[in-house]
Amino acid sequence: MSFDSRNHTAASSPLLAFRGVVKDYGNDGERVRALDGVSLEVAAGRFLALVGRSGCGKSTLLHLAGALDFPTAGCVLLENDATDKLSEAGLTRLRREKVGFVFQSFQLINTLSVIENVEVPLLLAGDANPRPAAMERLALVGLAEMAHRMPHQLSGGQMQRVAIARALVHGPRLILADEPTGNLDTATGNSILALLRSICSERGVTILMATHSAEAAAIADDVVRMRDGRILEGP
Repeated sequence: MSFDSRNHTAASSPLLAFRGVVKDYGNDGERVRALDGVSLEVAAGRFLALVGRSGCGKSTLLHLAGALDFPTAGCVLLENDATDKLSEAGLTRLRREKVGFVFQSFQLINTLSVIENVEVPLLLAGDANPRPAAMERLALVGLAEMAHRMPHQLSGGQMQRVAIARALVHGPRLILADEPTGNLDTATGNSILALLRSICSERGVTILMATHSAEAAAIADDVVRMRDGRILEGP
């Protein structure tokens, strides 16, 4: 499995695009608008940071980008495919092959070892021999020697590195990172940001990161500022 997503870069169109996206949720019978007419493009191989306070729509935008949710109006395009038009099989393939997720809370499976956690996406995709690729990704994030430890034996920073290895193991085009340093101290968070930066720069993986921190956003190629479900400024 090739890891370098630059081999697939299409210069003619963005990897990810939002076109007039509206997202409404129901709350006790009332409509809550999480995104209000968002249009945004993310070019292949770029690192884009979404910045704003909690509740501004950052996480909703990430969920739509990964086809974990769908727009009320407008469309989300990943490699020119509208996510809300894909079949269930197409959505499954998109999530398993094209997108990797990194969460603030790590979301490791506590009953699985480090290496087994990293193997999970490949096992779900039907890979009968996921160990070599999983070990390669652990080595990439500097944790090969901890492959057989359990999550509770790791620090917060180490758990986030395992989560990044898991997000990368299937060679996705796009990594969606939701407050990836939110549960970490400053020094550890900076090391995670440096790792994400190197993955984008050296491997050509596109990264869309939500953060409330201007300091975290400073490592990105592009910064989009959001408020109340709208984009205030950005590229």
